[in-house]
Amino acid sequence: MALNTQLTLKIVAALTSGLDLGSTALVPLSTDWSDLLATGVVADQADKLFFDNRSLAGTTAESLDLAGGLTDGLGAVVTFVRIKGIFIRPAAANNGVLAIGGAGANDFVNWVASATDIINIRPGGLFVLWSPDATGYPVTGGTGDLLKINNTGAGVGTYDIVLIGASA
Repeated sequence: MALNTQLTLKIVAALTSGLDLGSTALVPLSTDWSDLLATGVVADQADKLFFDNRSLAGTTAESLDLAGGLTDGLGAVVTFVRIKGIFIRPAAANNGVLAIGGAGANDFVNWVASATDIINIRPGGLFVLWSPDATGYPVTGGTGDLLKINNTGAGVGTYDIVLIGASA
């Protein structure tokens, strides 16, 4: 099974201001960045993919088991040894933030400074973590493999998640 991944981010913006005599000042920004991962387990490679649209009841959390607790789109169990990319996008209609990370037993936390660190993603926002090098973010089965996601809102919250990584 092969996995080829392309990540492309693009930002286009224009800062404008009205000036005297009806003229307008314009400062444009157009920047983009892209990266490619081939199939494999070393630098600039990945061989594992998980993606899903998930729902969480109000004020509940789930822990995604990165070392054998997820199933890919082809029905195979996914066991990440290294995470190369995390993408999480909460629905704009959610009424609370998604809190990613935090203290808990066996949490996957080496992508933040401390086991108690949390990333809050506002409704309609986007969280991207990308590390194409050979190390990525190691997953340790049984002691450091649970990615905690907490819906802080009172109602059901939905989110899209994409995990890209390597099996070795």
